[in-house]
Amino acid sequence: MLHHDWPVPANVGIAMTNRHGGVSTHPFDSLNLGLHVGDVIERVMANRELLSKQLALTADPVWLEQVHGTHVLNLDALSLAPAVDTPIADASYSRTASQVCAIMTADCLPVLMCNQAGTEVAAAHAGWRGLCDGVIEATAAQFSSPMNELIAYLGPAIGPQKFEVGAEVKQAFCALHPQAAACFIPSGDKCFANIVSLAKLRLSLLGINHIYSADICTVTDTNYFSYRRDKVTGRMASLIWLKS
Repeated sequence: MLHHDWPVPANVGIAMTNRHGGVSTHPFDSLNLGLHVGDVIERVMANRELLSKQLALTADPVWLEQVHGTHVLNLDALSLAPAVDTPIADASYSRTASQVCAIMTADCLPVLMCNQAGTEVAAAHAGWRGLCDGVIEATAAQFSSPMNELIAYLGPAIGPQKFEVGAEVKQAFCALHPQAAACFIPSGDKCFANIVSLAKLRLSLLGINHIYSADICTVTDTNYFSYRRDKVTGRMASLIWLKS
């Protein structure tokens, strides 16, 4: 579990896992929380149960089928919709106690958000496509609080020295916001992207300036799952919820 000294409202719980503390075996060792990566289902479910017990959650996290999009699942309205085992979305939002917003990553950037009053929370999965297309903006739009009262927590993700992308990725971001050019370093006909800096830019443009970042590269730090490093691997989780 990621240890942090970030200021978090008293009524808000947050957690970001690493790869340790579960029952999965190689190459998913050991706290793999993703059902879609080829791990034994029973082990994944056991890992999820271990996580819930460790965090003393009173309700199971709402796990998503993430598709690198921008759809935000409002958990407060979930009970009104037909039952879906794994909703398709790349973010979730709640203002109801004990509902747990959760997203999974293995290089993509996890973004947790809450308001300073501790009455609203959200979690977003920000791969470069979703980030470029506006998953952060779509998630922030769910909040009734003013943007300057929101707090964002950015978890472990692929670092700027390892995230090599094509020139079209830089062009896509810069077409929306020219300031994004500073988040890319040229490398031949490609470039290295700083996904954390790109997320900070998008947050700041919304007026969200209370931003805290783990600054951990999942590719170089083997305490974390990394798809780019290992290809076949597990998934970490980032979770946020209201305690009461």
